[in-house]
Amino acid sequence: MSAHHHVQSPATTPDDDADLARWDDDGAPPAQPRSSPAAWLRVGAELGDRLVALSGRQDLLVTCRPGTRSGAPAAFFPTLGEVEIDARLFAPLKPHEIHPRIVGDEERYPAAWGVFVHEAAHAAHSIWTQPAGADPRVVEAALLLEESRVEGAHLVTRPTDRTYLRTSARTLVMPDIAHPTLQGIEHAAGVAALVLGRRDVGILDAGETRAVADLCEKVLGADLLATLTRIWTAAHQCADHDATTMLTHGQEWCDALDTAAPALPVPENLTDLLSGAVGVVMDSTAATDAADLAAQDAAANAMASRSKSQAQDRAQRAGQRRKAAATAKSVFNTRGTTVNPDGTPAPRSNPVTGTRRPTAAEQSAAARLSRALRAAAYRERTEERTTSPTPPGRLNMRAALARDAQRAAGSVPTAEPFTHTRRRNSPTPPLRVGIAVDVSGSMRAACAPVASAAWIVARAAALTDPDSLTATIAYDQHLTALTRPTHRAPERVTTFDATGGHHNLGDAIDALDHGLELSRPGAGRLLVIVTDARYVSDETAQAVTRVKQLTTAGCAVLQLTLTAESRHLPGTTLLHLPRPSSAPAAIATAATDAIRRTR
Repeated sequence: MSAHHHVQSPATTPDDDADLARWDDDGAPPAQPRSSPAAWLRVGAELGDRLVALSGRQDLLVTCRPGTRSGAPAAFFPTLGEVEIDARLFAPLKPHEIHPRIVGDEERYPAAWGVFVHEAAHAAHSIWTQPAGADPRVVEAALLLEESRVEGAHLVTRPTDRTYLRTSARTLVMPDIAHPTLQGIEHAAGVAALVLGRRDVGILDAGETRAVADLCEKVLGADLLATLTRIWTAAHQCADHDATTMLTHGQEWCDALDTAAPALPVPENLTDLLSGAVGVVMDSTAATDAADLAAQDAAANAMASRSKSQAQDRAQRAGQRRKAAATAKSVFNTRGTTVNPDGTPAPRSNPVTGTRRPTAAEQSAAARLSRALRAAAYRERTEERTTSPTPPGRLNMRAALARDAQRAAGSVPTAEPFTHTRRRNSPTPPLRVGIAVDVSGSMRAACAPVASAAWIVARAAALTDPDSLTATIAYDQHLTALTRPTHRAPERVTTFDATGGHHNLGDAIDALDHGLELSRPGAGRLLVIVTDARYVSDETAQAVTRVKQLTTAGCAVLQLTLTAESRHLPGTTLLHLPRPSSAPAAIATAATDAIRRTR
């Protein structure tokens, strides 16, 4: 049985009585009361603040000092309203390094905190008091059963403290096993109550306690162990104030041992066997806790890495947005100049050859496209029907008769005979169309039809919805805005030539995305790329990354090619046009489909 009880009744200890006797006998200086160093007084006060949450009591004092009056690592004194804890449990931490008032600081001293939680469980649930004249042996057995009972009751309200209670078991149980006050069968029964009782309340796992269970069954016998198990299981259900029931269980414990002890042989090395078995249990729990802690650390590290990666992604996206905004600002400049990838002017590389008046066919195509876009953007009005017991609304005769019948029957009328229909116009979505045309030397055949298509789409979008926007960028190594994202319809067609080299499609997409908000939902969004895609690997990778971002955001991306030797940009919808003159019609059809799919 345990060497120390964690619920202490006397207010003084034998040492204190001896000090007083020496003063009476030989005139020695008066005994000085033990007191904590000033640093430990603060630790005790902060532990007292945390004890309120652990025990639900505000009338308790916590003292923390090196060594304890009870001799146990910690103890609860019900008559004094005091919990004492040995400061040596916090080793190697110094008092100034311990701050229990800070939630989470206990993770740095789990053994000390586990013992403190155990005493808090006593303070909250060891409410019963032994009556005068009770058999000391029965009280001793009841207090033994109390060890696991209070921990089980504590777990009901604070299940997250299980880890610390497992740690406290290693601190509290092992010294009691190695230095028993009782011997023989009673010692083995005490070990069973301390270890297997904690198993049955969920502190320890069954697999961890198998060594003690097997040894106790061998020493005590299966029948006696089953009887003792039934007793401590019943004690676990006892109310906190029920002293009578706890002492009854203590009496049953003593009777069971007295009945079975004479017939049970006691091994000579029983203490060593019990210490070894408990050591195996405690090593197993330590290994399990270490594995759980490692798993928690791994999960925390993974979460931290994920958070760091997400922060880096957010920072990278923010940087890309800033860069796209700067690119759009430099490309869509008021002077209409060509710019380098860094945003500086490059007037000598401007592919624009001039402007011209739109032909009658182009004006007719813009009008047709405008009508098609308007029809595609049309949304039926939504209807919302509500019923009510009073007008306004259309009278439903069946509901009216039902209401009259309910009233005639003397019941509360629930029928609602009037129906009101509310119709609301659905907003028509605007259109966002960006056109990126490759003006490297291999794309000369596309210049005239794309110039015509850019004007037709821009004109039709302006006529359809004032919120619609289009823009066209010619790109090779440099970027040139052919049409800008304004709400005004262009008056003239901008003509251009294809004589450049290299391809800067990535920056062109960034400028169109920022200028037209192609990544933002709520509009019919379309990006048209007119290119043969004969790029080097870096140029292709940059373009594919931007295309994937747009398609993920819900923007349709169309690639128009004019020759059979053209390559396909991954992520785009490829459309091969053997006749360049069909490019305006293809772009118009794609724009109409994009706005029709918008919801």
